[in-house]
Amino acid sequence: MSEATVDEQGRPEPPLAAGETQTLLGFLDFLRATVRWKTQDLSTEQLRRSLPGHPSGMTLGGLLKHLSYVEDNWFTEVVGGAASMPPPWDTVDWQADVDWDWHSAQEDDADTLRALWEASVERSREVVAVAAAAPVTEGTDAGSPDSLAVTHPAWGGRASVSLRWVLTHMVEEYARHSGHADLLREALDGSTGE
Repeated sequence: MSEATVDEQGRPEPPLAAGETQTLLGFLDFLRATVRWKTQDLSTEQLRRSLPGHPSGMTLGGLLKHLSYVEDNWFTEVVGGAASMPPPWDTVDWQADVDWDWHSAQEDDADTLRALWEASVERSREVVAVAAAAPVTEGTDAGSPDSLAVTHPAWGGRASVSLRWVLTHMVEEYARHSGHADLLREALDGSTGE
């Protein structure tokens, strides 16, 4: 087995020829590393700054906090089956502000936002390692496509989603927000790159 290739920004390249689980996780980790790259070395003030004249008010700090929430929602709560979300999500009044993750980031400093995101990603990796490694039928290899097909209740039990769906959704979520991060970072300091 060959070592993973890391690009000049420190991102692990997804495997070129691997199983489904390793491929999905490879792309997700590459995109996570892209977000890390786009938000690294920025001050609290820079993470709070939005694009001038842009109505959304999106910031890189808000993006980090949102992705922290999304990680915990899909992996800790849905796939992991946690009875409650970890802090700070466990006390949020989402009825009062459905975009609390984005808005409340204005009150957090850079170190807090980075630590929150890192902790959420680490919890997600632990949940996926357990879920993807568990054989689901006798004679099934750990990490097989069958383990990706196991479903988990989502949206308050209104539907169930497979680990495959969650991983694919998270690749989509990070890919979309990586594009946002590109634009926000370039507006802050002129940094560009894929």
